[in-house]
Amino acid sequence: MSGRGFTFAPSRQGFTLVEVLMSLALLAMLLLALNQFILSMGELWGGNRQRRLFDQHVRAVTHYLEDLLQRGELAPEPDRRLRLVASVVPGVGQGPLLTFDLPAGDRLLPWPDRPLPDVQCALDVVPGGGLLLYWQSRWELDFDRAPPRRTVISPLVERLEYEYFRPDNHTWGTQPPPPSDKRAPPKLPTRLRLHFQHGHFAADEVVLVPAVVSALPVF
Repeated sequence: MSGRGFTFAPSRQGFTLVEVLMSLALLAMLLLALNQFILSMGELWGGNRQRRLFDQHVRAVTHYLEDLLQRGELAPEPDRRLRLVASVVPGVGQGPLLTFDLPAGDRLLPWPDRPLPDVQCALDVVPGGGLLLYWQSRWELDFDRAPPRRTVISPLVERLEYEYFRPDNHTWGTQPPPPSDKRAPPKLPTRLRLHFQHGHFAADEVVLVPAVVSALPVF
């Protein structure tokens, strides 16, 4: 009895020289494309660095100002909450300034050991000087005589506008505070508009002015 034999095809033991060269060429092209992609992303990321820093500064200043106004409206005495007051100090403000008291002070106000309490503050924009915070503690002996200190909140703010809502035509106006009689203080704006400028970067941010709250009744 004879068996039928099987014939096996010869197996390949490796790649040919042509295949190896083609693989190396493809790998080189892939690495070159990946390198160009990484370099282009690095240039794009580095080129946008100033814009990102500018946007971060705008957001930080806006959030800080919102927090300031919220705390200013929570002062215990009604006459020390948010209000428009014309400065009596020469060279401080060209009109009524948004003024408020911070009963616990603030971390940005430099003072030995810890911030003084009962600090009267006012916001102003000085051309070339940015957004300023005038401040002075009521505990200081020369509170009624000495000019207030000032802290730069942002050197990039070029303009601060008071905006009022016009219910007659449902629009916003940025004119100065409307006139009021001598017995009533100027009307508070509904919101503030800050214009930031740094080189060719610009941004406008709106900060809502907290509504005047009434004191809780004393029982």
